[in-house]
Amino acid sequence: MPRIALVTCRPGPEVSADRDLPVLVAALTQAGADAQAVEWDRDGVDWGGFDLVVIRSTWDYSWRAAEFLEWVAACGKLTRLANPADVVRWNADKRYLGELAAAGVPVVPTRYAAPGEAVELPSDGEFVVKPASGAGARFAARYPPGRHDVAVRHVERMHAEGLTAMVQPYVEGVDVSGERALQFFGGRLLHASRKGAVLARGTAYDERKTAHPGLAAWVPTRHELAVAERALGAVPGAPELLYARVDLVDGQDGPRVMELELVEPNLFLSLHAASVPRVVQAVLAAAGR
Repeated sequence: MPRIALVTCRPGPEVSADRDLPVLVAALTQAGADAQAVEWDRDGVDWGGFDLVVIRSTWDYSWRAAEFLEWVAACGKLTRLANPADVVRWNADKRYLGELAAAGVPVVPTRYAAPGEAVELPSDGEFVVKPASGAGARFAARYPPGRHDVAVRHVERMHAEGLTAMVQPYVEGVDVSGERALQFFGGRLLHASRKGAVLARGTAYDERKTAHPGLAAWVPTRHELAVAERALGAVPGAPELLYARVDLVDGQDGPRVMELELVEPNLFLSLHAASVPRVVQAVLAAAGR
């Protein structure tokens, strides 16, 4: 009977409930595993006593990044961690988009400004400012041309909290075709979803957003699948990934990677219930290695 920890975080006002977690615990238990949900920062946990530790909904990690990555490194030395610690460390900072671009992956163009660095804002067109370590659109906002004064204050607030700011042009295709999330599990496409635009005009950066508005099932095109697989193939070291989600938007020249989610992507199993057996099978296989 493999012992499996599905890692989550403590509930709080800024954290969404993980609707998939009880479903996965029940399905893994029914399949013969000793599965349990465990908060990553719970005291006294014997992580080495698990055959597999799967990061699932550690959705507070982006504002506790240093502490979380310390836990990742320690846990990865004690047992099998999915995804691997070096992958989580690399993916926790969205400056990875620059590495994907250098590898030839079509991504949304991105500029970065670490604390102490001046931010370069676009001279025309709408743009987005958000932290390089963030989740759920926290500290993200969309700005029209000419609102550099507000955007600069936004960046200053992030810098005061030690966050690196990232600036991207607002991809207008999001308002037409939304974002598509291609979910991979066990090295194969699991399912895909589509959601509407998260950042509405005039929504302040410190206002809570709806992370997945209008979520619906999606059948990815061959081009979308090719871009997603190209992004996964560019992850340094070609690691074995238990799970991955590639978020795509439509640029003028086709799909572009908005984010590559390798830390704690929502699986949207409440929308894709038929995917649960495949997830269970992949998790059990990973626990048995």
